Amino acid sequence: MRRRRSLAFRIGLLTAVVSVLTGVIAGLLGAHLIRSADTDGAQQSLSRVATELASGAGGTVRGRVVLRSLRVSVADISSAGVVTGANPLSRNALDTGQVRRVLAGHALGLRETVDGVSVLVQARPTSTGGIVVAQRRSDALSVSNAEIRRLLLALLVAVLVAIGLGVLVARRVARPLRRTAAAAHALAAGSRGVAVVSEGPAEVAEVAEAVNTLAAHLGASEARQREFLLSVSHDLRTPLTAITGYAESMADGLVPADRVPEIGRTLSGEAQRLSRLVGDLLDLARLEAQDVRIEVVDIDLGELLHAAGQVWSERCSRAGVAFSVDQGAPGQRLATDPTRLRQVLDGLLENALRVTPAGRPIVLAARRSPGAVVLEIRDGGPGLTDDDLRVAFDRSALYDRYRGVRQVGTGLGLAIVHRLVERLGGSVAAGHAPEGGACFAVTLPAG
Repeated sequence: MRRRRSLAFRIGLLTAVVSVLTGVIAGLLGAHLIRSADTDGAQQSLSRVATELASGAGGTVRGRVVLRSLRVSVADISSAGVVTGANPLSRNALDTGQVRRVLAGHALGLRETVDGVSVLVQARPTSTGGIVVAQRRSDALSVSNAEIRRLLLALLVAVLVAIGLGVLVARRVARPLRRTAAAAHALAAGSRGVAVVSEGPAEVAEVAEAVNTLAAHLGASEARQREFLLSVSHDLRTPLTAITGYAESMADGLVPADRVPEIGRTLSGEAQRLSRLVGDLLDLARLEAQDVRIEVVDIDLGELLHAAGQVWSERCSRAGVAFSVDQGAPGQRLATDPTRLRQVLDGLLENALRVTPAGRPIVLAARRSPGAVVLEIRDGGPGLTDDDLRVAFDRSALYDRYRGVRQVGTGLGLAIVHRLVERLGGSVAAGHAPEGGACFAVTLPAG
């Protein structure tokens, strides 16, 4: 497997590349600007020299000696167009056409190549013909070359400083990230007492805080999972103990014949209870694994509520509970999975019937809200506290609170309802019912 480069290395390398490129570009631009400015300045200086020579102000022998010391050569143009001078640089600087232009009274400022050398040339007409002043460009730019060398040295120092600072910043950014990565690996290995110090830039500190939050949530989730497994283990052991005990008694011939039907009914009830618990566990596992098929079709909500009402009206009647259905607006249609929606309603109605005493009501109601349909199951049972409402859909939360206090199921029904409603694209909430008990409201998009 190819080894990946560290973040510190990449940031340092990027800083170095950017610094070098910036230095090179700045150096090239600076050198070009310096040379251009100095070339213009040299041409202006040479132009003033040529003008003074043409007017006779600098035409003395001493003046020309000074010019030669500055490596500025001078040539004269006779009225016949003959260029004479000691230095071939100025003597050969102009061609025939340019000489004629000077004799015609034109001043020239040129940059020519003489014998393969770049030369700055200024020519002026005089009373006797003309004068030519020439200087090698390299001589004119000797000062600028020194300036360019100083500029490049300064840029080199700046690049080295930038690279050094980039390496320091890269290490400072990478250090907390390494600590955060080590904490994440520790979490993956099973450690839960992990805490990462939030330091460094805002984004890096945010990653550390996210890992701390993840560690806290993982710890809480695993604690709930352990509690859930302990609860499930207890609930599985109870019917299994009863079934095993009665089975062993029957196998040993210790059960009188007249008690066999009674024990058979007990075994059947415990087996059914065990089957419900296993079924709920399987349903919850499939829902959390997104392994439940949802087949959305267009349904008549009134027909679904009517069918549910017929079944639950009879069951409630046998328990002495008053059951009613409020379908809201007739002819209401809904795009959903009718089988899963009926499973949700049956689960909530099962819970309501379990806790509602005889003579109290259960209501299945439907109403519209903007862009949604709300189905409510309200009961006249003991209801839930505000604290109960916050954990109503957590696995076994209400089961653990009310086991031995009121009738409870497997502790998984509301969790299954919550997952199913989410798969249907809706939401479910618990609240207080006007009938005095609990209200569970399922909200589905109207489509």
